[in-house]
Amino acid sequence: MAVGDDDLENRMSAKDRGIGSRGGDRNRIGPPPLPVALSSSTEFGDNALSSRWTSWLVPMFVVANVAIFVVAMFVNNCPKHFESHRLRGNCVARFLGRLSFEPLRTNPLFGPSSHTLEKLGALEWSKVVEKKEGWRLLTCIWLHAGVIHLGANMLSLIFIGIRLEQQFGFVRIGVIYLLSGIGGSVLSSLFIRNSISVGASGALFGLLGSMLSELFTNWTIYSNKIAALLTLLFVILINLAIGILPHVDNFAHVGGFVTGFLLGFILLARPQFKWLARVHMPQGTPLRYKYKPYQYLLWLLSLVLLIAGFVVALLMLFRGENGNDHCRWCRYLRCVPTSSWRCDDI
Repeated sequence: MAVGDDDLENRMSAKDRGIGSRGGDRNRIGPPPLPVALSSSTEFGDNALSSRWTSWLVPMFVVANVAIFVVAMFVNNCPKHFESHRLRGNCVARFLGRLSFEPLRTNPLFGPSSHTLEKLGALEWSKVVEKKEGWRLLTCIWLHAGVIHLGANMLSLIFIGIRLEQQFGFVRIGVIYLLSGIGGSVLSSLFIRNSISVGASGALFGLLGSMLSELFTNWTIYSNKIAALLTLLFVILINLAIGILPHVDNFAHVGGFVTGFLLGFILLARPQFKWLARVHMPQGTPLRYKYKPYQYLLWLLSLVLLIAGFVVALLMLFRGENGNDHCRWCRYLRCVPTSSWRCDDI
């Protein structure tokens, strides 16, 4: 059937999404907007812009993170190592046996010790650079500092990731999640040398960044675009601002966000409506390009920046360069000193 111009100009509305955090001591969750495509009167619109896939990868990520946390607690075995090292304090929830948590003065997030996390693949500069254990750039995003840390990040992953996977498929969302996590780990390693880092929030911030670039690159097909943009920017700024508190790895947040932002332009561009409607057009109707010219431009620019960024950052990292030497003010992205706390040892 023929499709009129009015049908081709259907627009999208917005829903809410959330984002978690990374690091050992603080966690948060927020409600950024989730642009959801709606098409009320065209057959191709319903198929192309509503949820086209069943989400299975994101739930598998959640299961994997929970399973790895249980393994970490099993390896930690708080009662045994406290007894063998004659340490003070009591394990929390001792009825769990070897799955019981470290004392709250050691880990207030109800989780394993830093030694256990380090043994299982936590991000640490000396091991990544001096011992060439580059695999930690990936393994650290599957570890969590405690139940609170894990719960906040997994709730955020469910709220953000499932909807994105339904809209864009498991391949693209899986790529964004993993590459954003690695991007966050690389930037964290460049600037942080005196502590370990774990958590999936670099990957989560990557999904949040891809939401923002997806809104930009598909700008012409959204209706409540200004409201969605302002809400999304507000949530991003709030989450990044909380990251300047002590003991939160905000460099992983920033690195993951930038990586996801660039990947969104590369992977999440939507075709023009008239391209989707081409099968309903009369024969002989001239076809337009699948994407708009600015989408092709953003795709190319983002691809170049992403490749160049990873190459430069990895070269700097494995040469042992300290990012703080090239950016003196960047330390304030992780901690801003106030009358309530100091950042000398951060």
